[in-house]
Amino acid sequence: MGTINKREARLKRKKRVRKRIKGLSEIPRLSVFKSSRHIYAQIIDDMTSNTLVDASSLSKDLRPQIHGKGGNREGAAFIGEWIAKRALEKGIDRVVFDRNGFLYHGRIKVLAESARQCGLKF
Repeated sequence: MGTINKREARLKRKKRVRKRIKGLSEIPRLSVFKSSRHIYAQIIDDMTSNTLVDASSLSKDLRPQIHGKGGNREGAAFIGEWIAKRALEKGIDRVVFDRNGFLYHGRIKVLAESARQCGLKF
């Protein structure tokens, strides 16, 4: 029962956060999802519902470099750097951060800080 309540609480937080950032449709959204073993990040254009840039610990390009660190802070920092570099290559320098209902600490915070250090503004 504890797992169901945690999931429901996360989904409620997700809806509450999404309401606030929905009005900023001209700025793409950096959405982050984490599981126990991996972390995923994607930059989404809400106007066209397209993914502009994505990165995860399961990506074929990144998997050899992460190698077993997808579920920890080192992997999250690497994914944050990677997505920031790819976004800047595509001309995206400003995004809205969507933590997807997860609390802003641990891997989510590390990913956000490393993306900021590499040049993304949010």
